[in-house]
Amino acid sequence: MRRRLPLSCAPVNREALVSWPLRSIRELADLSASQLLVISFTGLVAVGWLGFLLLPGLYEGAPMNWVDALFISASAVCVTGLSPIDVPHVLSFWGELWLLALIQAGALGILTFAAMVAVAAGRRSGIDVQEAAGAFSAVLPSGTPRQMLGTILGVTLAVEAAGALVLFALWWPGRDFLHAAWLAIFHAVSAFCNAGFSLFSDSLMGQQDRPLALLVVAGLIVVGGIGFPVLQDVRFRLRGRKRRLTLHSRLALTATAALVLGAAGFFLFFEWDRALAQLGLLDRVVNALFMSITPRTAGFNTVDYDQITNASLYLTFALMWIGGGPASTAGGAKVTTATLLALVLWARLRGDTHVSVAGRTVPDETVNRATGLAVGMVLILLVFLTLMLAFETTNEAHERAQLVRFAFEVQSALSTVGLSMNLTAGLEDGSKLALVAAMLLGRVGPLAVLGAMTLRSQRTAFRYAHEEVLIG
Repeated sequence: MRRRLPLSCAPVNREALVSWPLRSIRELADLSASQLLVISFTGLVAVGWLGFLLLPGLYEGAPMNWVDALFISASAVCVTGLSPIDVPHVLSFWGELWLLALIQAGALGILTFAAMVAVAAGRRSGIDVQEAAGAFSAVLPSGTPRQMLGTILGVTLAVEAAGALVLFALWWPGRDFLHAAWLAIFHAVSAFCNAGFSLFSDSLMGQQDRPLALLVVAGLIVVGGIGFPVLQDVRFRLRGRKRRLTLHSRLALTATAALVLGAAGFFLFFEWDRALAQLGLLDRVVNALFMSITPRTAGFNTVDYDQITNASLYLTFALMWIGGGPASTAGGAKVTTATLLALVLWARLRGDTHVSVAGRTVPDETVNRATGLAVGMVLILLVFLTLMLAFETTNEAHERAQLVRFAFEVQSALSTVGLSMNLTAGLEDGSKLALVAAMLLGRVGPLAVLGAMTLRSQRTAFRYAHEEVLIG
């Protein structure tokens, strides 16, 4: 006769089981947009990391260790492009497909993730979502979160498809049809997403003498990095739905054009008899133009950055720090931030109290935000550079030139660029983990991280008494 075992545990509370998911959803909805943003990106990095560790058939040979798997997952989700492995030789087709999926998901951007979270939580895309996205209500696309998400997805897929078709036409001759199609799709997505991952072991150095292919990739990088608010603004202007571009769009477009053309001229001058010496005139001009575009922030390279002149290295470093447009697939301090800093300096030299441009006055709050972000980017760079120097210890005087390479690597990670002076694969595990944190911080933005660490609260506006501090 079977004996019935006594139950020592308490009866199951079915109401608690039913209410737990609802309570979890309510708690999720109570989080700030910036907190949801950070959770989304870190969760996606974790999914990509576990995929590289557990999914079968992703490798041609031995799988990556857990540090490299985490590094490349973070690099893909943050659309950086730094890689400790030779992607086409280590990953199989399925591994490359998994990598591309992470790139595409991450490159939907801060604005898209905020809109998706707002839809899932049933929230209205208010000012907190817009601020977490790094843009402002005056320049964001109008409409509900679903409409914003649809617009972003539609523009992304349309531009990537057009770029893939052109690259396929250029790369098909001499290649298998399916292989050429996969190369075109992968590089079109990677370029528009400003990721910089390539299925060529030398990135795009083998395309130095193919100006049309470089121009297509460069065009995808610029469109992906200018920002969805600007693309939407231009789209409305061309359709006659708006009489003028917003000040944000005019600043972003003007500064981008000035940086691209101006930097291209400098690169052409600096590398005429060095990295570009073996090329013809047209190829030199196109490669110099590519060198001015890719640091903001794509990561493809047509030259060896460990062999360029110090002047070009310095200019590349500056372009990486500036980055692309807000609410885009690009990173960096953002081109509008750098532009506002220049305008602040000009206004102060003229004795103006406020920053005015094109018949408009920029709010003081926006100027203060830009200044704080710029200072924060510099301080964060110094912190991560200190960490890397601690992990990569060297006492040899002749190796002190490594400091420049370390700083370049940290800035590349923090601005989610992906350029490297052939350093990534040889880094210590501690340095790689530090760069993972830098990529995540650079992608979600210092302000979003700061907001995620602070609980929302209602505070009464007040200020303390004034007291002067000497400067200069």
